[in-house]
Amino acid sequence: MSQQDDLVAAGRRLLTNNYRQAPIVFARGEGCTLFDVEGRRYLDMTAGIAVCMLGHGHPGLADAIAAQARRLLHVSNLYYSEQQLQLAEALFQRAFQGRVFFCNSGAEANEAALKLARRYQIVARGKGERTEIIACEGSFHGRTMGALSVTGQPKYRDGFGPLVTPVRFVPFGDPAAMRAAITERTAAVIVEPIQGEGGVNLAPAGYLQDVRRACTDAGAVLIFDEIQTGAGRTGTFYAYEGERVVPDIVTLAKGLAGGVPIGAMLANEEVARGFEPGTHASTFGGNPFATAAALYVQRAIDELGLLERCREMGGHLGSALLRLAERRRPKTRGARGRGLLQGLIIDGDPVDLVTRARAAGLLLSVAGANVVRFAPPLIVGEAEIDEAIEILDRVLSEAK
Repeated sequence: MSQQDDLVAAGRRLLTNNYRQAPIVFARGEGCTLFDVEGRRYLDMTAGIAVCMLGHGHPGLADAIAAQARRLLHVSNLYYSEQQLQLAEALFQRAFQGRVFFCNSGAEANEAALKLARRYQIVARGKGERTEIIACEGSFHGRTMGALSVTGQPKYRDGFGPLVTPVRFVPFGDPAAMRAAITERTAAVIVEPIQGEGGVNLAPAGYLQDVRRACTDAGAVLIFDEIQTGAGRTGTFYAYEGERVVPDIVTLAKGLAGGVPIGAMLANEEVARGFEPGTHASTFGGNPFATAAALYVQRAIDELGLLERCREMGGHLGSALLRLAERRRPKTRGARGRGLLQGLIIDGDPVDLVTRARAAGLLLSVAGANVVRFAPPLIVGEAEIDEAIEILDRVLSEAK
């Protein structure tokens, strides 16, 4: 057996059986390229599921992480840290004024948002009847019990009941259904501006504005889940910026620190009244190490012009996928996305296509029932996109 075979066997023996890991053990990365322990090269168009915004082995990020590790790793939220406050200020400069809660993941950020929305309604507003959460079919908000309860895909919820209630699901992109669902018992509405895990589903033009008006009219809190779309993934730092609408709460994670675990929930001043000392906490949330990494990513986004680059490269990728979809019909049905979150819609099993692409040296991921997702680092270039399209085209031509 090879070294990689030995390591894969150890993983299958030692780890819980809740993942379907590919039989690859990665050893290092550079930019948009990964290398396994045997030295084989892979072109990475998934970036750790939309996480590694600056790619792999970025020198500046590595230096910032090393410097902070030598200075201070963790002090807990019994105290302030300079990096935490600087990151909070940076995030609000791109959003609305309010308050931020830092945590370690997207699920935790959404969990905090749901707790805050309920407590704001029940305690701050004195609306004890407002406990229901409205979510969308096809959504994905995380794996904790609360976040799972508002995830609109039964395959993720099956076997974990009873979940947190009351929750009501409505079709994504249907403003009439949303408005009809919101009542005097609604605490909050949680929506992804683009459903990533659901299949790179874009909200119809005007939909988010309609949802914003419905929440305002009814006194419900509007939560935008930007775990996958935030931190520049769609060409603006927050995806909602492109819709000219502002939520009451927005959640972030994935690409925020370029691979270091961190999550954030930003709430406007009014809704933030729902949290008081002792009502919510995170031991590791927003510690100096994680926030220093996120601060570096914030600066790199501006200094490297990554939002503009994301729009430019996203346009190149989206056009290339549309051409590929036309060329490979009926195996493909089209393409959709925004910025560097793009999906190729196929007629068949996306798992099989992703597996074939991986064997050819291209890393992609599955989104929804029939979508192959591209979410490369924001530093990706035209040559790398063209190489990925060429490999995928070849794999499609060979598929039965």
